[in-house]
Amino acid sequence: MTFTHHTMQEILPLLQESLSKNSSVSFEILNPDLGEGYAGNLITIEDQTYIYRGYKAWTDLAELLICKMLTAKESSYPLVTLHFQKLETQSSFHLDTQSPKEEKYGTESHFFAINKMEEPAFLYYYQQALTNVKLENRSRILNLGVNRGDEFEVIKNRLNTNKYQNMELIGIDHSKTAIEYAQTQFKENNVKFYIEDITNMDTLNLGKFDLLISIGTLQSPSINFKPFFMSLVQNYLEKNAAIILGFPNSRWIGGEMVYGAKAPNYVMSEMSLLFNDVIFCKKYLQQKKYRVTLTGKQYIFLTATKIL
Repeated sequence: MTFTHHTMQEILPLLQESLSKNSSVSFEILNPDLGEGYAGNLITIEDQTYIYRGYKAWTDLAELLICKMLTAKESSYPLVTLHFQKLETQSSFHLDTQSPKEEKYGTESHFFAINKMEEPAFLYYYQQALTNVKLENRSRILNLGVNRGDEFEVIKNRLNTNKYQNMELIGIDHSKTAIEYAQTQFKENNVKFYIEDITNMDTLNLGKFDLLISIGTLQSPSINFKPFFMSLVQNYLEKNAAIILGFPNSRWIGGEMVYGAKAPNYVMSEMSLLFNDVIFCKKYLQQKKYRVTLTGKQYIFLTATKIL
């Protein structure tokens, strides 16, 4: 297929039809390196008129079609060939119904193979959140759903050695294998990990913290989200504490982070439950005199700091 003169309204159904029958599809487009300007602009090259689109339009389209876009190949000037390959939809931790609940996110799981910190759309906003909560002023940090400790690694790398070693970092996760792995990565005395369901963490007698972090954990089906969150704020946070919550607005399919929350009983991405939880937390924290910001895309980051 050659899409140099097709509008996106024509291209989308053609690709959808082709991908419904095939695991991959190749097609020619105007080389995005040759044009400047906005998607949809007409560009004339050697007396031929083409519709210009940048690579971002094509990577966005691949993601929407649950595909990965492979490296473009040169074709006859001024064209390149793109190749969309469907992601393996069964390769996802979301579909794991065989593993014990505690090990759905363990070292042998699809989830454990994911490194969120190598995804710019995650790392950028997480680092921004750490800046917003003034990480360098915090002394006791609690991470719920810590898994292998990726969030702690970023914290360690942002701080000088003395400041980091004078912090206390505590991570809780119900996966035994994930915690055992985390313990091999953080051997410092100021970092502690607990194998526990976070709904039972009252038994640990941890005290209070001045920074709470939880990424994609509080919305787990086994947690009664709203009362649990209110209890965290009331019982585990110091007066001037800060909060970073990450709400997934994406799915992990075939090793790729694909935009859009998936709700039960919906074929398409549907975000009502996501924003219901986000807005509940925002309003509750504002009532408690917190300044709340919402950022991000594939993950919605709620950052809250106390208004002094």
